[in-house]
Amino acid sequence: MKTEAQVFIGNNTTLMTPPHVPEISLHLATEAHDLWLKTQEELEAIGLPPPYWAFAWAGGQGLARYLLDHRDVIRGKSVLDFASGSGLVAIAANKAGAGAVTASDIDPWSSMAIAMNAEHNETAIAMRCDDIIGTDDGWEVVLAGDVFYDQALAGLLIPWFDALTRRGASVLIGDPGRSYCPLDRLEELAIYQVPVTRALEDSDIKKTTVWQFL
Repeated sequence: MKTEAQVFIGNNTTLMTPPHVPEISLHLATEAHDLWLKTQEELEAIGLPPPYWAFAWAGGQGLARYLLDHRDVIRGKSVLDFASGSGLVAIAANKAGAGAVTASDIDPWSSMAIAMNAEHNETAIAMRCDDIIGTDDGWEVVLAGDVFYDQALAGLLIPWFDALTRRGASVLIGDPGRSYCPLDRLEELAIYQVPVTRALEDSDIKKTTVWQFL
């Protein structure tokens, strides 16, 4: 029997392929769904945090594309996909041949969306809903798509990513030019022109860079 969350996600999304990652299908919101039109106040009234899980953000699309095109960077390795949202990057990591893949997001609705998307794509993804910033479970690769949109969050992520890198993890970041991306700490790996939804972004195409944290 489907849970209330599964029914809600199913009723308010459509299975779609992100334009830059056609190998993967996700439950995504479109202009055709009420979820797209709801204000933040309406979402809070029904106990639903902003549904970041319902959209394929540019940073995640670019990072997922990079993994699928450069499988050697992840093959057989333990992986954390931080702030996973829809699970796009975690699913791409699994399809690219990673070992154990964990998707982390503090939004419990995201966990349900990831579970549904992982099942549809026939991938095995472990999930965590706790706040893992500052922790280290020995992941060999840490993935972060579109996470530098907030100054306070960036202030927490940079020292965490630094510690993980110094320990020996490879930290890969997908970013479409967010304001708080620490460019002085990053090495460029690839650049993509990612189609996005103008209702979410300021253009139809976002230049998205995949970086390695130094």
